[in-house]
Amino acid sequence: MSYPQPLKIVGVGHYLPKRVVTSAEIEREYGYEEGWIERKQGVTERRWVVDETASFMAAEAAKEAVADAGMELGDLDLIMNASGTPDQLIPDGACLIQRELGLGSSGNACMSVHTTCLSFLNGLHLSSNLIASGDYERVLLVSSDITSRNLNFAHPESSTLFGDLAAAAVLTRTPEGEESCVHAASFATYGDGAEYTQIPGGGTRMNPILPERKKEDYYFFMDGPAVLKWALKYAAEFMESLRPGLSQGLGDIKLVVPHQASKVALDAHSAFGIPQEQVVRTIDKVGNCVAASLPYALYTAIKTGRLVRGDKVLLAGTGAGLNFGGMILTY
Repeated sequence: MSYPQPLKIVGVGHYLPKRVVTSAEIEREYGYEEGWIERKQGVTERRWVVDETASFMAAEAAKEAVADAGMELGDLDLIMNASGTPDQLIPDGACLIQRELGLGSSGNACMSVHTTCLSFLNGLHLSSNLIASGDYERVLLVSSDITSRNLNFAHPESSTLFGDLAAAAVLTRTPEGEESCVHAASFATYGDGAEYTQIPGGGTRMNPILPERKKEDYYFFMDGPAVLKWALKYAAEFMESLRPGLSQGLGDIKLVVPHQASKVALDAHSAFGIPQEQVVRTIDKVGNCVAASLPYALYTAIKTGRLVRGDKVLLAGTGAGLNFGGMILTY
């Protein structure tokens, strides 16, 4: 695919679960040292679901995004679910979102993209190509992730980092005379690091009905130091694949909207000549919310005026796999 590619983000939305869980609350409940979570993770609070489902949260975020775009739900011709934690394995989560939106009889196409934390970015790349090809005109891209149901508090390094959240965007082809476009996109996977971030149970290899299964098989596991080591090993090479010179500085890019992997990962941008004031951070108030982290950071940047029309922005992150992803676009 040649660049630039015409793509416009015409609306954004989000949904925050009702329950606010502070780091102090977790420290008291699980006997962690007072203040440790904020010092280590940079997280002061996060949202956890009460009775919300992933599809419900997705629909709420989608409604805001569609309204923000000045459209009606019936105007959409593709719903793309870009999440790492669906309500269930079958059917595909996108059709559950469609039904939650009241569009279950519409016949509109639905599909899912699942690359854990990079699902939204992969979905944005796929949507851009589908729109450029003319196959679809108005795409709803939504990430909705619930982490609080699979956390193992015997491992505070990972369990204290995560929250629940949904965020969405409506995408169209850029109208003639406007600047919005994708300048570059790149993705890479290093499967030898797959075991560093996983929920091993729940699939066909560790089926839950087998008698030898234990509850720990269905908890989220992450070896943070190993993931960070792998990420730093390949980060510069990957950034250069996205745009030569990017590992040495942003150039004409105004803002970086990253996946909110961890405090350490966000701080590491400084090693590549990226000033921290140009990095959007939401981890302090919502934690790491898997695929929903990046679009929520994008939502925050737009709604606070940090990102305005005509600005060039870098969207980037890592995910389980180990996956790298990046995109440079003009908003």
